[in-house]
Amino acid sequence: MIKNLVIVESPAKAKTIEGYLGKDFIVKSSFGHVRDLPKDNNAIDIANGFKPTYVVSPDKRELISELKKLSKEAETVWLASDDDREGEAISWHLAETLNLTNAKTRRIVFREITKNAILNAIDSPREIDLNLVNAQQARRVLDRLVGFELSPVLWKKIKAGLSAGRVQSVAVRLVVEREREIQQFSVSSAYRVVARFDAGQGAVLEAELPTRFKTREEADAFLTRCVGAAYTIENLEKKPGKRSPAPPFTTSTLQQEASRKLGFSVAQTMSVAQKLYEAGKISYMRTDSVNLSVEALAGAQAEITRAYGAEYAFQRHFKTKSASAQEAHEAIRPTDFSLAKAGSDSAEQRLYDLIRKRAMASQMADAQIERTVATIGISTQPGTTLTATGEVITFEGFLKAYAESKDDDDTDADAESSFSRGLPPLTVGQRLPLQLLRATERFSQPPARYTEASLVKKLEEMGIGRPSTYAPTISTIQKRGYAEKDSREGKERKFHVLTLDGDAVKTEVKTETYGADKAKLFPTDTAMIVNDFLVDHFPVIVDYKFTAKVEDEFDQIANGLEQWEKMIGDFYGTFHETVERGQDIERSSLGSTRELGTHPETGQKITARLGRFGPYVQIEPREGAPEDEKPVYASLRKGQFIENLTVDEALELFKLPRIVGQYEDKDMTAAVGRFGPYIRHNSKFYSLSKTQDPLSISADEAIALIEAKRKADAERLIKEFPENPEVQVLNGRFGPYIVVGKKNVKIPKGEEPAELTLERCLELAAATPDKPAKGGRFGKKAAPAADVAETADKPAKKAATAKKPAAKKATAKKATGATAKKSAAKAK
Repeated sequence: MIKNLVIVESPAKAKTIEGYLGKDFIVKSSFGHVRDLPKDNNAIDIANGFKPTYVVSPDKRELISELKKLSKEAETVWLASDDDREGEAISWHLAETLNLTNAKTRRIVFREITKNAILNAIDSPREIDLNLVNAQQARRVLDRLVGFELSPVLWKKIKAGLSAGRVQSVAVRLVVEREREIQQFSVSSAYRVVARFDAGQGAVLEAELPTRFKTREEADAFLTRCVGAAYTIENLEKKPGKRSPAPPFTTSTLQQEASRKLGFSVAQTMSVAQKLYEAGKISYMRTDSVNLSVEALAGAQAEITRAYGAEYAFQRHFKTKSASAQEAHEAIRPTDFSLAKAGSDSAEQRLYDLIRKRAMASQMADAQIERTVATIGISTQPGTTLTATGEVITFEGFLKAYAESKDDDDTDADAESSFSRGLPPLTVGQRLPLQLLRATERFSQPPARYTEASLVKKLEEMGIGRPSTYAPTISTIQKRGYAEKDSREGKERKFHVLTLDGDAVKTEVKTETYGADKAKLFPTDTAMIVNDFLVDHFPVIVDYKFTAKVEDEFDQIANGLEQWEKMIGDFYGTFHETVERGQDIERSSLGSTRELGTHPETGQKITARLGRFGPYVQIEPREGAPEDEKPVYASLRKGQFIENLTVDEALELFKLPRIVGQYEDKDMTAAVGRFGPYIRHNSKFYSLSKTQDPLSISADEAIALIEAKRKADAERLIKEFPENPEVQVLNGRFGPYIVVGKKNVKIPKGEEPAELTLERCLELAAATPDKPAKGGRFGKKAAPAADVAETADKPAKKAATAKKPAAKKATAKKATGATAKKSAAKAK
């Protein structure tokens, strides 16, 4: 007889917890969700109050059988899934699937995996909170309805395989609108005047004119008026100041700071944080609260006093700005502040260090600074002054542990570098010999493109999404082909520098690089077209205020203040009518095809279109041309969009493919394909580097590219078998391994890779099981293209997309009517 059965979400968590509870407890993992909406059109019964039908995932049936057997034998079943809506829903699904009675079921929650937290949870069980379950159900049902009804319209009107989603489409809209802001930005320039003086005793003082000059003539005139001028310190003003620390991390601020300081993607941050949480090193990492528990506050104060001294400790209570935040929850913090290092690899150690330092800094004293402003008069221009500013940190306070970074579009590039250097010793009336006076042309900057983390920040500011949905939303818009995380090289431009040289002003023309981007989100042409279609015909889906209002309604349901069926009903009626009207939209009215003009030599029409593999340009056949004359195609380059492409830019694209030269008596052809520019030689493809242009690459460069790739392939190949080309022994990143078809096979220790026979390779492959796709919260199970639920961000879950639109399964039960069925059939 089993006394206690504890069911958690992940196997890593199960192993840790079992060690805390002792022999009377057996701890098992559900591996996330055990059931979900089916992929067919029987998922939601709209006529009966949007009643969902749930089915156990095929790969979970064996697990459910085991859990049913154990739960029948157990005296008490403890459901210990995570302390959020998604976790509450998992516990409810388990209770329903395992037919658990209230009498033998206990729901326990904890926000850190430590012995005290687990034992306290056992001492204070509760019942399953159906309000939280209903909030999660409402999100799941609403997202299914939106995805399954709207996606077939996109397939029919724009391109097969597209998808729309309630939060996903709003995130895409933000990226698209930012790109258009950048494209439409009007650059202006102004001249910044900087002076450098000898401050005595080898010290140098830099000062700046507070105003900017709009033209070169104005800057030149100012410098000319400074000829022969004397410079004197007219005023010195010293002001004390302070800097206060940022609150401890929430989910979104952790994602932002890990991106800025560590270069982590949003998904990577959550994956690494999950491991730290399951190892018991940090508190739960899905939270929008900046609150710290009494125990955490005491732990932080003790460690700060020990490490830095009592004068550095200062207890603070932060209040979350968001009205929906769960103040009963905690911010992300270490479970033990005295543990300076934690984590099994470099990524975990670096993220833990970030979390610990941020949490500690939040409980430290303010940094005390002294700001000095020197005003410098110009004898030839009474009333015009230069200003020198310096800051000195008089007490480091929290900066001893940590300083927050900033995004590209923030005023300070980095809080750590925002402290200017202190000024040298100065006195009022002091004469300053001039070393340099210069006016430099500077250009206005367009808004910065979003990084993954800054997009999360924007969504949070707008009240869209919640801690568990940020990472999957960012991943989804990239996997669906709406945004690409990419780095782009800058362009060169000239700028003018005017320098006072004796009695004359000398002008120089210099060159700078501008517009370079690293790891930013760029919209695709598909995103542009789909976004415009949704804004024009389904504005409610991409309306920022409406999407935030829906999130608030989920919160109301979670608090027991609203019925989820009514909330869905209020939304669905208007939405469904809009979908019905969408069937009548003329495809020709969309921006997926645009006539650019005519070929200057032949008069043939040139168009830009969105195709199956992305945007391309096309030269239409001539009027009266033979039937076998085919159009000429060329793919658009990165950064080009259908909506603003010119005829001249299109003509450049038609210069590809071009024959670069010959090698080994075969042509080398440069072209641009689905995955970027390449050289094709002897039916093989060689990708160009970022610095190589297919329009200008030389024959010698192409040959070097081919030979380098051949050399790399030869070094990678250890052994191949001509009688079975699907089997190879290769040298990989982590050492030698065997490839058999699409399966990677480990080589046992002690066996020499070069001596493996074909029979031995096949034998090892047969003994290597195929990896089954896990379902539910931890799974890699693909969702149909239309079912774009903004599901919770859960460990190891990869939001894979189906390669082909699941047209047969494109409707929720009775959700779309005859028109949707027709569109689904056409999509098929």
